[in-house]
Amino acid sequence: MCYEASQLAEKIYREAVRIGASKEEVERLKFKWESLKDIHKNHYHSNAFSHEKFAVFTFKEKLDLELCHWGLIPSWTKSEKQAREICNKTINARGETLFEKISFRKAASESRCILPLDGFYEYHHKNGKTFPYFIQTNTKKRLMLGGIKETWLNKLSGELIDTFSIVTTKGNEVLEKIHNNPKLKEARMPLLLEDQDAKSWLTNSAEDARKLIVPNVTSVLNSHTVQRLKGREYLGNIPEVQSVYTYNELLEPPSLFS
Repeated sequence: MCYEASQLAEKIYREAVRIGASKEEVERLKFKWESLKDIHKNHYHSNAFSHEKFAVFTFKEKLDLELCHWGLIPSWTKSEKQAREICNKTINARGETLFEKISFRKAASESRCILPLDGFYEYHHKNGKTFPYFIQTNTKKRLMLGGIKETWLNKLSGELIDTFSIVTTKGNEVLEKIHNNPKLKEARMPLLLEDQDAKSWLTNSAEDARKLIVPNVTSVLNSHTVQRLKGREYLGNIPEVQSVYTYNELLEPPSLFS
């Protein structure tokens, strides 16, 4: 699963090169980003249930960069009340059923997107407690996550609201060690796309996109524990929230009776 993430605003438009953008396209997106970056605050840590805006790459005739709320609202949503309810249930979209679920299938077929992240957070369970980890690439290069995007028209206000969900898949070896929630049947992880697959995710057929929904075993991921992400110990949305924090409970040697 992926409910907490980091996305910094610094030159995010440059990630378009990894989707195959030309020099001219990058310049166009740079110009657009100048008007968006003041709206987009740095997300050192953002919880999906606050439904903040994140920058995503989309493709409708041309590559674009948009700000979308995290938590997809399908176009068929009838009211603000229903929208508030459904966006809390669409933070992630399970890749295995992406093209069948009524909430996701239209966006999955017609409007896939890429979410460039500086990292994301997951929780490890031990002895009835949870310990937050920050996960990023070993080079701190941005992760390119596969997502789906939809625009909802609020008929009451006339506002068009852009929203997205992160596609998830079975966890790879790194996430299997971290994401051990006893309530889940298996470890999960966001769909991490390699650069050579990014454009295909955006522009190819739904059938081609299905083939990309697999655990990423190529990207080298680093992870470390961080301070609590809620409660009195929470540092807030500041750079230090990503700093290494050591928990003695995780240093203890395994017990035969644990």
